[in-house]
Parts: sequence; structure tokens; C-alpha cells
Amino acid sequence: MKKLQLSSLVSGMKFTQDVFIDGKNLLVPAGIPIKQKDLDQLAKWGVTEVTTEGEAVKAEAPPAAAPAPEQEGSVLILPAVQENKELYRLYTDMIDKLNVFFQQIANEEEVQLKPIEAIVNAILTAIRASSNDMIGFVLGGEVSGYGMPKSSINTAILSAIIGINMKMPNHKLYNLVLGALLHDAGMLMVPEGIVKKTGNLSEEEAQKIKAHPVYSYRIISRDLKLPDEVGTIALQHHERWDGEGYPRRLAGSQIELLSRIVSVADAFEAMVSEKPYRNSMIGYTAMKFLLSDNSRRFDPEVLHVFIKSMGIYPIGSVVLLNNAAIARVTDVHPDAPLRPRVRILIDEFGKEFRQDEGEETDLLAEKTLFIARAIDPKQYKEK
Repeated sequence: MKKLQLSSLVSGMKFTQDVFIDGKNLLVPAGIPIKQKDLDQLAKWGVTEVTTEGEAVKAEAPPAAAPAPEQEGSVLILPAVQENKELYRLYTDMIDKLNVFFQQIANEEEVQLKPIEAIVNAILTAIRASSNDMIGFVLGGEVSGYGMPKSSINTAILSAIIGINMKMPNHKLYNLVLGALLHDAGMLMVPEGIVKKTGNLSEEEAQKIKAHPVYSYRIISRDLKLPDEVGTIALQHHERWDGEGYPRRLAGSQIELLSRIVSVADAFEAMVSEKPYRNSMIGYTAMKFLLSDNSRRFDPEVLHVFIKSMGIYPIGSVVLLNNAAIARVTDVHPDAPLRPRVRILIDEFGKEFRQDEGEETDLLAEKTLFIARAIDPKQYKEK
């Protein structure tokens, strides 16, 4: 691992391997350009060097036909949100309700389980009706703030998709989604200053973070009096397939299946969401990280189902095609994950399509077209 002085980095630089702060916290994944705001934040924290095993690569010139964004940092509102406003309102309403529930737990108030049970049923119903839209909401990032409630809703959505594709019986699916919603409830017992800290954690602070699965289990099983299967999901969601996780260093099938599912969903959600210490990854980059796991953190079978369900380029991903057109992934082929269906947002001549009116193309049928690379949707906005 080589050290690089912060003063030697400039906005737009890319590296062939991941770049880390203090060798532990990810700054940017391989192939993702460093942004000026990243450098400014590191300087503010007093960080003077970063580490990587890779080499700097030349910045690629943008394709001639791909228009530059008119405003830096602008956001492309995914058409799925515009298309299904009723479902999107349901999604944001679930986040609001879970936020209230978590506040009640944090304030040690008496809580009612009916709102949580309603959220579980709503998630399962919505996914069965329109799983593509729900995945789009997870990846779209339109809901700002809300932290843990939004993360928990997203993790529950992804967990449900895995469970449904594993053909789980309804009672198992119910407990899976319930456990995913509450898996991080123990973080409410960790001091806020530690949770939101942007610098390195001390050993004592790290131990408090690592205690949160135990706190979650107590809240779920003792305070909420929910089934032990639900509490176990929370207790074990940071255990690893190779036995290097916490709190009990369980390995392989010692970890309950529902916990293994939530572990994959939670990891993907964490990678595609903004955190105090780093920017979010795009869905394709997060998928690449999961694919490179090699049976260390995750159950290989659960991971296989998740990737087949989501695709290498998850639904809602914005991609650059080889003809310089920009498109949004609308559906995936489980047996051909690199060739999804896409809808054109900006064609090869630079014409923009608003209101989701661009042509839909099946890359499995159109052999001359393929995805050149994924694009961070925050670099673009719909006019």
C-alpha cells in the first residue's frame, strides 16, 4: 500500500485500485474520479495523505456527442419517479413513519407495532406490483436527509427482493422485512457524536459502534417483544461468511439465512448511499465490489440471487452506450446481466428526451449496442 500526499492530488484524478483514508476508510473506488469537494473535506479534517495499491490513470476525454452537464452537481430525476408518483409517495410516507417510530424508541416512549407492520405489508405489496420502481427509488437518492430511516427502508426493500427471488414462504418474508427494518435500531443507543463523526473513530468509539447489533437484538426481542427470529437478524447482520465478523464471529451456515440476506442488502445500500465520511457509489460500482467478495463477507448463494435479481447494472442506473448515447436501465435479463433493457435519455446526436419519451432498447437484441460505462446520475439533470 503506497502513500500519496494530499497536495499531489487534483480533482478528476483516477486510480487503478481503491483509494483509502488511513488505509481503512474508502475515499473513492477504482476508476472513479476524485472530486474537489473530497479534497477540500480531507484538508478540513487535517488529513495529509491517502493510500492505494493502484496507479494514477489518465483522465479520459468525454465522448464528443455526450453533452456536458449545464450545472455541476445537478441531479437527474429518474423518470421512474415521475411515472409512478403514487408509489413514490408511498415510499416517502414509509420513511416518515419509520422516522417517527425510531424517534419514539430513542426517547424511550411507548411504541405501537401497527405502523411497522403496515410498512412491512406495504413493502411486500409494492415490490410484487412494481419491483423495478422500488429499486429505482433506492438508487435514485431523491430523498435527502432521514439517515437511518431511509437506509432501513431501502435495506428492507432489497432484502424483500432477495427473499422473493429465493421463493421464501410468506411468513419468512414477513420476518425478513421486519428484521431488515429494525436491524440498525441499536444505533439509536450509540451517542450521536460517534454516529455522525467524519474522522477516524477511537478504539472505544469503534467498540460502541460494534455493540449496536446487541442493542438492536435487545430492543427487538425484549422491548418490542417480537419473535426471536426477527431479533436474530439484527444480532447477526454484521457476522461474516468467513467468521471474521461481529459480535460472535460466527461463520458460514452458523449465521441464520435471514441474517445473511440482510447482510448483503445492508452492504449494498450502504455503498450507494451518502455517508458522513464518503460519497455514495453508483450501483454498478457497488455491484463490482460485491462480485469481488470471494466468499469472505457474504453467503455466495445469497449474493448470486441478489446479482441475478438486480443485474450488474441495477435498474435505474444511468449508463453511457458505445454510440455515446446516455440511457437509463429499465429492466434486466438475469441470464445476461451485461445486456439490460434501457431507455434513451440523450441520443447519439445530443437530443434530450424529457418525460421518459426516449426509445426503449433491449441490448440483448441490439447486438451492435453495448454499455461502455456507468455514469453517476448526479452529474446530470433533466431540464
